[in-house]
Amino acid sequence: MTALPPTARYVQVNDDHSLSIAEQALPPCRDDELLIHVSAAGVNRPDLMQRYGLYPPPTDASPILGLEVAGRVAMVGRAVAGWQVGDRVCALCNGGGYSDYVSVPAGQCLPIPDSLSDVDAAALPETYFTVWHNVFERAGLQAGETLLVHGGSSGIGTAAIALAGAFGARVFATAGSAEKCAACESLGASIAVNYREQDFVEVLRKATDGRGVDVILDMVGGDYIQRDIELAATDGRIVFIAFQGGFRSELNFLPVLMKRLTLSASTLRAQSREQKAAIADALRNRVWPLLASGDLRPSIDHVYPLTEVAKAHQRMEGGDHIGKLVLDLSQ
Repeated sequence: MTALPPTARYVQVNDDHSLSIAEQALPPCRDDELLIHVSAAGVNRPDLMQRYGLYPPPTDASPILGLEVAGRVAMVGRAVAGWQVGDRVCALCNGGGYSDYVSVPAGQCLPIPDSLSDVDAAALPETYFTVWHNVFERAGLQAGETLLVHGGSSGIGTAAIALAGAFGARVFATAGSAEKCAACESLGASIAVNYREQDFVEVLRKATDGRGVDVILDMVGGDYIQRDIELAATDGRIVFIAFQGGFRSELNFLPVLMKRLTLSASTLRAQSREQKAAIADALRNRVWPLLASGDLRPSIDHVYPLTEVAKAHQRMEGGDHIGKLVLDLSQ
């Protein structure tokens, strides 16, 4: 067994919200955790929100940015079974992913399929946990139904398109440019609507012969909420996972009543270890075989070395990315 170093690099958020590389002692590995030597970490919008003080971490979470990683097991907690030092692993973190080492509850860890690199695997946990829980568990998407994904070219959007298509749904998406719409369609969306040029309600109502859409995954909120309600099919389900367009909207709830709609919302980070472990188990059983076979692959926009983490955040803030942004800590 290779001796662990006394300190590890991590990304520090400075008082002016800038980012720099610093060092600190390795995090402790509790009895129910794995200590992971991180080789790659996913970049997510909540990281930007936390950086600017808009999304504080839970009190029991690491204050370091980073919600998903891939690497190798460096230490196994005394109460953990099924993992060994050296195993390839990806994980949904409670924080701390922008570091050479992070401790994660073992229930939130999954093996990396041989078909994927560590960079590929670092793009999986946050998006796949989110999509599986909201689209399949909360909204109950079934084969043969229709799904609309707002923000289809985002990391979560590309994962939702691919996963829903793999399980037999017909997928629609919205995106903000012709390039992004083309990317959504290349991933399996049957129609991608450029929301800057077309009314997605009108386009998709016509595409469904007036029936509407069974499930809508919305990370926009704001005035999209009423439009989602208008577009939803009878017995439709609308799931909100973010409100980038605003938390407030004046709504007409009559269509909710008349169409028997279900509106729900969730955030992943605030859920308990047990809830996250249950999602991980479902992914291992239902989704990981598709990754192992090559039927599913994450969509990655760009990979940055850890020293260029600020550039990764700038690209996400600019909104030009298609798919995931990943930090390579092996460089």
